[in-house]
Amino acid sequence: MLNLNGAFALRSISITGVAVGVLFTWAIYRLLQVGSRDKRYPPGPPTIPILGNLHLVPKSGLGKKLKEWGETYGGVYSLKFGTGTVIVLFDRKAINHLLDKKGIIYSERPQSYVPFLVTGGDSFAFMNSTPLWRAERKVAVHNLSPKMLEEKVRHIQDAESVVLLADILDRPEGYYNHIKRTTASVASVVVFGHRGPTIDNFWARAVYDAMDNYSAALEPGANPPVDEFPFLKYIPESLAAWKRRAKGSYKCMDDTWNEARRRVDARREKGIRRNAIIDSILDGEKHSDLDVTYKQMNHFLGVVVEGGADTTASATLTSMMYLALHPEFQEKARKELDAVCGTTRLPSIDDFDAIPYINCLIKEAMRIHPVLPLGVPHRVNQDDWYEGMLIPKDATVILPTWAMHLSETQGYKDPESYNPDRFLGFPRFADSYAGSPDFQSRDHYSYGAGRRICPGIHLAERTQWRLNARILWAFEVQRKVDPKTSKPMPIDVNNYHEGISHCPAEFPIVFKARSQAHIDVIRNEMTHAKEFLKAWDD
Repeated sequence: MLNLNGAFALRSISITGVAVGVLFTWAIYRLLQVGSRDKRYPPGPPTIPILGNLHLVPKSGLGKKLKEWGETYGGVYSLKFGTGTVIVLFDRKAINHLLDKKGIIYSERPQSYVPFLVTGGDSFAFMNSTPLWRAERKVAVHNLSPKMLEEKVRHIQDAESVVLLADILDRPEGYYNHIKRTTASVASVVVFGHRGPTIDNFWARAVYDAMDNYSAALEPGANPPVDEFPFLKYIPESLAAWKRRAKGSYKCMDDTWNEARRRVDARREKGIRRNAIIDSILDGEKHSDLDVTYKQMNHFLGVVVEGGADTTASATLTSMMYLALHPEFQEKARKELDAVCGTTRLPSIDDFDAIPYINCLIKEAMRIHPVLPLGVPHRVNQDDWYEGMLIPKDATVILPTWAMHLSETQGYKDPESYNPDRFLGFPRFADSYAGSPDFQSRDHYSYGAGRRICPGIHLAERTQWRLNARILWAFEVQRKVDPKTSKPMPIDVNNYHEGISHCPAEFPIVFKARSQAHIDVIRNEMTHAKEFLKAWDD
């Protein structure tokens, strides 16, 4: 027989075993709950333990999947990625009620590891709504407001668009880079006070150098789920190509914008001051409350250039691609252009109301393939409720722009078809509709929503209008003919450089000058444009 001490020991072992077993069972249960959806959350696709919905995310074409889920689960649905929750707003009303009306709690950004590596935490596009972010956004909004653009930028946009027309006349095969040079040069003049006269010039290529791997490094699905499974961040760089790419992207960006600043400082040391955002900051004439480090300022101004150059070029190229495929819509625009301008002058932004179809072309290009198909994610900073569904604190909130634009449920009839006529009832620039409480009458969502709407919206709209109007006034945009078959060469409208932002890959089109009279106007205007732009040459 066991003595009392032995019995007590056995009982202790038994109790300990039971406790360990219970603890182990509880741990397994909790582990299996990771990835599950709280019943209070918006509906969504079925989850599996630990991964949640991660196994359902495609390596490419996420926009199509988000559209499919939106049409299946409704205008507001949720996805579970490990321990994280993503709320997808696939509905005009929800976007208005949450991002617009409750912007104060929906204007944060997700705490995300890879974007931090890519930007070094210095990009105000990915910052939380800190005092620094508010100060930087205030600078951007002020300098890119319609009033400031009218007073200080319109003549730069006009002159650079004339250079674009002359470049297309002289070297039509280089249209792709001509358009990219134009938008980069405009943005560089506005921000840094320097222009890029050729694509090889630093000020024309800097933004594209800076963004060389930026977009690809941030593409959804391009990186492991580090935020959902934080242990992945400790993988050595030697074994993590994604980490090397992210850090390399930051170095490239940092080097580029530091070089831009060095060149500005060298100019200023010579006593040369220019009417640019950086000069107004450094001279303390305005924005004296902007308290930033040397590097923070460089990256902030670099982001402003990125927003004004790369995205505008991408949207304009999309427009040219679809217009080449649909010459009937070019003709609609030209009837208005010819009635207002004839062959004696270029269209001007003052003609905006008299030539409304150009605005339709811009909106349709922004709709059919938005530059940021998934937008930039938001984060809600407290629990919120919408129509009986819980939006949990710190959930990532996505506005799936491309998916909405390609869905009939969101009011776009025959959405797969390119048809600028759908915007005949939208005569104003996009900002007028973005700020309207009539959410059902919003034109598109390519600039985002709420407090995080793109601050460069006014610059982008006005630059695009000039480029579209003037190109169509001067040229017929045609498909390139294969000399062997004498048939138009195919254009793949799905062939885009993908990443967080999309730009069409180069496509085979030609620009045919409409008449000698048009050419003469361009040549004459080019003389004046070159003289005017000398003020921003290095």
